[in-house]
Amino acid sequence: MTIPDRSIRICADRGGTFCDVHASFPDPENPKERKEIVVKLLSQDPANYRDAPTEGIRRVLEIATGTQIPRGEVLQTDKIDYIRLSTTVATNALLERKGHKHALLITRGFKDLLLIGNQSRPKIFDLNVRRPAPLYSTVLEVDERVTLVGYTSDPKSEEHAVQFDEHGKVTRGYRGKGWDGAGDAEGPGEIVQGLSGEAVRILKRPELGPVRADLQRLYSEGYRSLAIVFCHSYTFPEHESAVGAVAREVGFTHVSESSRLLPMIKMVPRGVSSTADAYLTPILRDYLDGFFSGFDAQLKDGRLRSPRVEFMGSDGGLLDLTNFTGLKSILSGPAGGVVGYALTSWDEERKHPIIGLDVGGTSTDVSRYDGRYEVVYETTTAGVTIQSPQLDINTVAAGGGSCLTFRNGLFLAGPESAGAEPGPACYRKGGPLAVTDANLVLGRLVPDYFPKIFGKSEKEPLDTEASRSAFETLAKEINANQEKQLDLDEIVYGFIKVANETMARPIRALTEARGYALSKHILASFGGAGGQHACEIAQLLGIKTILIHRYSSILSAYGLALADRVYELQQPSSTFYTPDNRQTLLTRLDKLDADVRAELARQGFEGEHVHTERMLNMRFDGTDTALMVLPHAKDGDGQEDFEAAFKRAYKAEFGFLLDTKSIIVDDIKVRGIGKTFDTLGESVFAEVAKMETRAVDQKKADTTWSVYFDRVGRVNDTPVYLLPDLADGDVIEGPAMIIDNTQTIVLIPGARALLTSKHLYITLE
Repeated sequence: MTIPDRSIRICADRGGTFCDVHASFPDPENPKERKEIVVKLLSQDPANYRDAPTEGIRRVLEIATGTQIPRGEVLQTDKIDYIRLSTTVATNALLERKGHKHALLITRGFKDLLLIGNQSRPKIFDLNVRRPAPLYSTVLEVDERVTLVGYTSDPKSEEHAVQFDEHGKVTRGYRGKGWDGAGDAEGPGEIVQGLSGEAVRILKRPELGPVRADLQRLYSEGYRSLAIVFCHSYTFPEHESAVGAVAREVGFTHVSESSRLLPMIKMVPRGVSSTADAYLTPILRDYLDGFFSGFDAQLKDGRLRSPRVEFMGSDGGLLDLTNFTGLKSILSGPAGGVVGYALTSWDEERKHPIIGLDVGGTSTDVSRYDGRYEVVYETTTAGVTIQSPQLDINTVAAGGGSCLTFRNGLFLAGPESAGAEPGPACYRKGGPLAVTDANLVLGRLVPDYFPKIFGKSEKEPLDTEASRSAFETLAKEINANQEKQLDLDEIVYGFIKVANETMARPIRALTEARGYALSKHILASFGGAGGQHACEIAQLLGIKTILIHRYSSILSAYGLALADRVYELQQPSSTFYTPDNRQTLLTRLDKLDADVRAELARQGFEGEHVHTERMLNMRFDGTDTALMVLPHAKDGDGQEDFEAAFKRAYKAEFGFLLDTKSIIVDDIKVRGIGKTFDTLGESVFAEVAKMETRAVDQKKADTTWSVYFDRVGRVNDTPVYLLPDLADGDVIEGPAMIIDNTQTIVLIPGARALLTSKHLYITLE
């Protein structure tokens, strides 16, 4: 089989249990069409391969080229157009506290700042407060200090205004801030203008000689990663830059300067984010170095010569290697799934809001899409509060691999997970009972159709008897303390109900808790275990329509193929939003916009393929809660109406406005998007509206199976349909099961599934 060079496109999502790979290449018989390949394998199987994405790519190359490639052989990349990768390496390192040892360099006097934190207590009534340990291993205080002495503008009083000339020298101020009208400082220290426009007094510059000696000592103790966090460095980064340069000269391989990483006000979240980056990025780089070592193309100047390698960031955009850091990879895996369902399920005309339900092996990720990705700028993961743009994804520890236990008279699903190694009991590696075992015993999984990738040989099917035997032992324990004896199916389904309720909880938090009616949403279900739970979860929530993509079990990998390239720039501002200052802010936005477009052009995106979003981070004077605002309307002058957008967002978030307060702009930001696709065709809703439908005869079922359903019990002749054998327009009534190579979809009684070109469109009574 002859495949053109640079023509195979590969996307790999390495999850906690499974690694999913989606690839496409030109059809040799019709080069204008592309053939697709789907590969699903365990994320960890050290007896058979070292790295799951590399193994998945090896299998793709074997299928596409028709040639055998021995395991462990360096892979040739001449046929590959691009590799897109999402990984949970950094996420797992944070959750398991297995990051890189690093030191924190901080302004003298603030040694314990990040340990003290913001004093928030997630469990407010807990008397035994267990504070998460800091990520850094040691602290080095640097004798440097700057302080703020005024704004460059204040709408309330001209006396508070500070003015600078074109050289950054003070030309006017007032004595209360430390200098007279001629601009001479009354107190010690030079006064300069910060990046945000604030007046900054330099009280103490760092002495680099002693700093170098301290860094040399840290280096000799084995430290190779640093986080540098100085006071007010968001607006005056010179001291961090100088110390960072010395650290690199000493030999530190990774230095996280908070002013480069996150030029935002608030020292605590900026500092914690920097320590998280110093903690995670070296782990991520080590993994990527190992990944790249499996290919013939070598790194050059931080980039692969070929093929193009891109990574999914936490905000749903693709990044190149130089911009991909541990901090930006926290939600790398789940973000691909959000992109996948958002771009394949949204209808621009009907505008149905969508709930994404990603049921994986280790956890369930829930998100919401209403025409635009919902992004948050401060999140807490594993007790670490990080300030970085991330998709608003709620994660709960309930998935196919969640362990099932009976404690204190309660059925529990999770939070512990069997993972990929050893996996659930049915994986033939001596693992514990998990949700997958429950689905297997209830008939919701059929071993003959499930991938045969288990056991020591990696070629055995699921072991139903192991699951059943373990449940029978657990049933005896449960019934020993029960007056009413439960049969095995009731006990096993009890665990499924607990898991379903656990998965439904974060959906309510994203919708009803924020004032959105659940019944008006569509449920987009995906992930390896999503099809087994979608109908019952929708029923729990009162949702009547479910969308399951043909590639739902690998939608996070498929989403990588659809995702856009993203590049963004941000600068601090600390300026009052007034008519006089608005034009200055717009000019700064224009400059950032041009810089973002230039970088995307360097990456190969130009003209109509580039779209930018211009944002201001705004708050009312006297408050510390800023909202990143993206205006959609224009004001009377034809400019972006940031003030109206901010007040609308503030009212929606808090229910009131502080009309007497001035508005301050903390940051300006431009996010550039390089479009991968011009269009993905008509929506599934438009397709359904004009589709001719026909009921499927049960004789078309490939087999029947005994499946347990709530309220009706066992249905011994439940039809099992093979998805590839069905045609567009076919309608299947529940109870039934629809199966392909990577997913099993359970239709409960009362459910109706219509097959479209790309989805199963399911409606409930």
